[in-house]
Amino acid sequence: MTAAIVPGVTTGVVVSGPTGSMPGAKAEPLAIRIGRARLTAGLDRYGRLDLGTHQQVFGAIRRLSAGQLIRMAEQVDLRGRGGAAFPVARKLRAVLDSAQARKCAPAVLVNGTEGEPGSAKDAMLLRRSPYLVLGGALLAAQALSAKKIVVGVAAGTPAARSIAAAVRVAPDLRRNVEVTEVPARFVSGEGGALVNAVNGRVPLPPGRKRRASTSGVDGLPTLLSNAETFAQLAVLALLGPEGYASDGTPDEPGTVLLTVGGSARRRAVVEVPAGTPLAAVLDICQTPAMTAVLVGGYHGRWMTAEAARGAAVSRAGLDAAGGTLGAGVVLPLGEDTCPLGEVARIARYLAKESSGQCGPCKLGLPRVARALTAIADGSGGMDALDTVRRSAAGVRGRGACAHPDGASRFALSALEVFTDDLAAHLFRAGCGRPVRGVLPLGPAEGESRLLVDWTRCGGHGLCAHLLPELVQLDAHGYPAFMDTPVPFWLEKEVRQAVEMCPALALKLAPAAPGRE
Repeated sequence: MTAAIVPGVTTGVVVSGPTGSMPGAKAEPLAIRIGRARLTAGLDRYGRLDLGTHQQVFGAIRRLSAGQLIRMAEQVDLRGRGGAAFPVARKLRAVLDSAQARKCAPAVLVNGTEGEPGSAKDAMLLRRSPYLVLGGALLAAQALSAKKIVVGVAAGTPAARSIAAAVRVAPDLRRNVEVTEVPARFVSGEGGALVNAVNGRVPLPPGRKRRASTSGVDGLPTLLSNAETFAQLAVLALLGPEGYASDGTPDEPGTVLLTVGGSARRRAVVEVPAGTPLAAVLDICQTPAMTAVLVGGYHGRWMTAEAARGAAVSRAGLDAAGGTLGAGVVLPLGEDTCPLGEVARIARYLAKESSGQCGPCKLGLPRVARALTAIADGSGGMDALDTVRRSAAGVRGRGACAHPDGASRFALSALEVFTDDLAAHLFRAGCGRPVRGVLPLGPAEGESRLLVDWTRCGGHGLCAHLLPELVQLDAHGYPAFMDTPVPFWLEKEVRQAVEMCPALALKLAPAAPGRE
């Protein structure tokens, strides 16, 4: 039986969830919808949809064959919502073909790790509507004759607890679904890193392109998509292609989940029909006067405030305005914070959060971060600007994964958008605004910092030789550290540097709460 989604209110703006939550910190977010509820159906009435409530709100999803599911996904051009916008029908067909060629049962892997600090949509779905995600995964598994469903989540989060509880109370799911927790890091959200984690290896990108549709969970052909994509698949099966396409645009049917944070006073996950003006979303989230908006997350692009207010929420709409939809992250930047200081903070975070497996990440991204920091604090001139441009351009297309490309896009688009602020920092040593830290960072539990006792340091330079990624020598030969916690992939080398310091001037200390 095909059931219609029954929202509490069919149109308008509806808000649910606690106010004051912080999506970037992975707290339970406010949920807002513009228009008819689909992914957020029921959330205006319930804090979390348990199994019985989910069935009341959504009804039953009828079982579909692989051919039927592929045709439906093709008809509405359903795309993945993790950032790459890969056609879901092509993924389904690739997994099916690979499984048939190998004569094996495939697997389904739900990526709910959401390593992007500015995103909370997957966490919101897993926390508040877990059976919608699981329903989409089960629908795909039945169509593909998969024997195993794995859900990857960030360790110790409310989303992890919610999805584990949802699986425990549903017999059909308990037999076929496993939940795998991974460290809450930026690169843990990369598909190859999650496959490694599920297979018992270190949760880092594999360093070479390997399609999950060919070899994923246990080496089986695997359908890998993020949590929202599986929720969208469930909604498509519930409504059918015509019902699904009744919202959105002809080229991009359906709704989009956006995570709005940054300087917005009302930080929320917002469900909107594709084609909705971004200005409407910014206004609903009570965004103050802005200098710019970051769209697509930390692998996305900066847009001027004017361009953002004139853009539509869709892949085509944001691309035409100079942005990118990506994973649906929208981070407006208010006029009360230093834009280049905010950019430098995130550049340092991206350098720290790499997997440290290739030259572009180990050396190129720290070089970009140091140069942006010098520009932001007024100590860098045109040479620092040239370093940012050359280093960011130099890492593109050369990494073991897409992280260097995304970090480069973030940095270079900032230089294009913040031209007035750039001139102020280059020629007047600053813009006069403090760095308020409105752009979210990932969790900092267990991180440490490298400190120096200047009464002991003799400027031997050994630490810079051992740790070129983290330490450079200043004009007087003394170490200058990048203002960031120690990257997890550099911990062994940092301990070695502390032990080998001739003057015993180095030490490791816990990172202070609230710092990067």
